[in-house]
Parts: sequence; C-alpha cells; structure tokens
Amino acid sequence: MLETLKNFGGKKLGGLILIIVIIIAFGFGGFGGGFSTNNQNNIAKINKTNVTTQDFMDYVNQSGISPDAIRTNLDNNIIEELLSGLISTTLIDLEVKDFDLSISERTILKTIKDNKNFQDEDGVFQRVKYEKFLLSSNLSAPMFELKLKNRELQKHLFDIIGAGTITPNFLIEKKYEENNKTLNVEYFNMEGLYQEKDKYTDQDLLVFIRENEEQLKREYIDFKYVVLNPKNLIGVEEFNQEFFDIIDKIENQISEGADFETVLENVKVEVKEIIEYTPTSEAITNESLIYQNKSSKLNLVENGDNFLLYKINKEYDKSPNLNDDKTKTELVELIYQKGKFDFNRKILEEIQNKKFNDSKFKDLGSNNLLNIEIDTINDDSMFDINSIKILYTLPVNSFTLINDKDNNIFLAKIADSKKNFFNKSDEEYVKFAKNQNTDNRKSILQSYDQLLNNKYQVKVNQKSVDRVKNYFK
Repeated sequence: MLETLKNFGGKKLGGLILIIVIIIAFGFGGFGGGFSTNNQNNIAKINKTNVTTQDFMDYVNQSGISPDAIRTNLDNNIIEELLSGLISTTLIDLEVKDFDLSISERTILKTIKDNKNFQDEDGVFQRVKYEKFLLSSNLSAPMFELKLKNRELQKHLFDIIGAGTITPNFLIEKKYEENNKTLNVEYFNMEGLYQEKDKYTDQDLLVFIRENEEQLKREYIDFKYVVLNPKNLIGVEEFNQEFFDIIDKIENQISEGADFETVLENVKVEVKEIIEYTPTSEAITNESLIYQNKSSKLNLVENGDNFLLYKINKEYDKSPNLNDDKTKTELVELIYQKGKFDFNRKILEEIQNKKFNDSKFKDLGSNNLLNIEIDTINDDSMFDINSIKILYTLPVNSFTLINDKDNNIFLAKIADSKKNFFNKSDEEYVKFAKNQNTDNRKSILQSYDQLLNNKYQVKVNQKSVDRVKNYFK
C-alpha cells in the first residue's frame, strides 16, 4: 500500500507482500535502549492517528540495525525506509482494530509452548529455555507476549484477506491443459502485402508532408564557430597555463557581455560559418554539440581536446526538403511504416467486426501459407512469447496478427487444437499448481493494497524526518 509514499525519499513501498516481510523481520528484533529521545513531535499521520518521533525511535530500537549502520546509510534513505516500515505496521494495526480481531491468552500460551525453540528433545515445553530466550533478547515476558499477540493478529488479518485463495483442482487442471495443448497454426508473412518503398512517388511524399507538416518540421540553426586548442592559440601541442589563461579570459569576456567578434579580436583562428544545420545522425560532432547547446546564443564548450567558441545567429523551423537524399530516405521510411500500420489496422478491424474469413485469409496468403505446431504456451521458438499467449486465448478457426522476435508481422489462423495427456504427479504440473495459488493470492493482496491506498491518507512531517537524521549524524 502507501501509494502516497511513492515520492517519499525516492522510494515506494512495494505493496502488502513487502509489508508482511517487514512485519516478520522486525517482529522479535531489538538491541535495547541504544536510541531514545523525548521528542514527541509527530513524524507522520495516518488519517487521524499520529505516529510520533518517539514511536519511530522505539521502532528503530527494535529493528536490530546498529546506530553505525544507520549513520553510514543516511544518504541511502535508510530513515525513509524504516519510517515506511513503521507506517506499514501501524496501518496493519489499524486494520486489525477495524476488523475487531482478537486472540485469547490461552492461544498465546499454546503458541509459546508449541514453539520448538522452547521444547526439549521429547517436544516438552521447558520454562528454562523460554526464560533464557527472554534474557538473551532483552525482553520481558509481557513484552514478548504482546509482540507475539500482535504478530498473530496480523497473521489472522492476512488469513482473512487471503481466504479462498486456494484454486480448486479442476480449475488448475483445466488451466494446465489449456496451456499445454498443441496448436496447429497456419500463417504467412505480411511483408509482401505492403506497398514497397520504391513505389512511393514524390507526390505521395508531398501529400504525407502536407498532412503531417507540424510533426515533420525540424529546428535549424545558422551559426559561426571557432575551434580553440593549444596549437592554434599559442603554437604548442601541450595544454599549459598560458593556454588556460586565454580560455579563462574568453569565458570572462562572455560573462561580461562581449560579442563574438570582440572576443576574437586578438585571436587569429579560422571562423567557420554553418547555414541551415540540423543533426542528421547521433554522432557527436562539433556542429551537433553546438546544436545541443543552442539555448546559449554565445558560449564556449569543450569537445575532447578542443574548445568551441560559437555564436547562434538564427533559429527556425523548416519542413522536410525532398531534394535532400537523406531527408527523402527518412520520409520514405516514415510513409512506409505508416502504410504498414494502416494496412494492419484494417485487417484487425475486419477480424474484430467478423468481416474476415478463411477465403480472404487464403487469398492474401496466396502461395505463401506456412504451417507450424506450437507445443505449449511457453513455446516461443518461432513467434514472440506475447504473440504465443494471444494465440492460446483464441478458439479454433480464429485469426489474428502476431510477430516474431525480429518484429516481422504475420497473419495467423488457429487451424486445430489438440489436448495432450499429463500426469498430475509430474514436476511441471506440481510447480504450475503452486504458482496458480501464489498468483491468486498476489492478485487478492494487490486488490487489498489498493483498498488500503484509498482508505488511508498518509502525511509525513519532513521536518521531523530531518531532525531524526540530524540525531544520527
């Protein structure tokens, strides 16, 4: 839960499963009263329930984390994570109260006596072992029994939440059978149905540009620049103090408002003038670096062993130029991809509207129809795994578009489906059954997580958090 903490300390508490882990981890921890404070300021608030700084320090004392470890990890948000843990346990306690859950002293006593750590070899409870545990843990019997009671109540709560998460065997068997049936799939590559790139005319490209003018516009710049290095400034190969003194002087002139020409009055280097520039690749060049820094109209930037002094004269947008071969190639690729998308969408709409049939499938596939058997829902030897999962949701004689790992698009038909025999004692089936129950439980806990997120409003007092951090510094 605790979606409201998602921006707190750069962390988000990862749902109820993490909450359960925190509860178990800190259930019997503690290293005594090493941390203590009389500061009773609220560090957080859950609805109307205050979480005080003292509550937090008590929680830290019980966490088993040493002061040195906390001090070392202050920059790693350890305080925020501990506070998330405390808020989680407090929230669960509120839920226990809301459900009006209770547990008898007799049940607590039985739980203690059934603990194997307190029994002898014959399974008989030994009071001496119990008392030694309390001494070594620096706990009194009432304190330990209170912790045990709270833990049992929390377990009871999650047992209630997770009630009914055991999937009936017949449903598991049916699901396993569905996932492990053999599919016979007819398919063909759609590539041959798309208009070829060299078939797009300049007129097609002009229409495409006109329809997408704003999206296709690029930002261009006109600018001047010079390359500065020890060789062309002071006539030596090595970087020395004289060179950096000149660079510092140029930077000072820029900061004082001097223009490009003034800065170069006493610098004899070649000035390069670039017109209508926009990057055409991801490679870092002098020009592309200046383009990246175009927000500064006059600046000095470093590029490897050189410094670039530049001045942006003009910035403007331009539509694509068909006379530029690279631009034209990019436009052809864009219009080709759009044509593929539109054609695929048309096919999908016909399938969804039940206007696509076997006759159309065979007409489109012509002599390119192929056939494959897919053994299980995990068989991704030919198609992408997500496409396989889609195929396993469809009935026989249905159609869909799928893709392989190279993103080639195929039109496929489920030609046949065959159930396969399996033994419920097989390792794969046993593993599958366990995963089904786990997945169902996770699904219920995630729903409960969302319910808690809507039910409770968590507010964190950042000033109190900062004071706690200062305490450990």
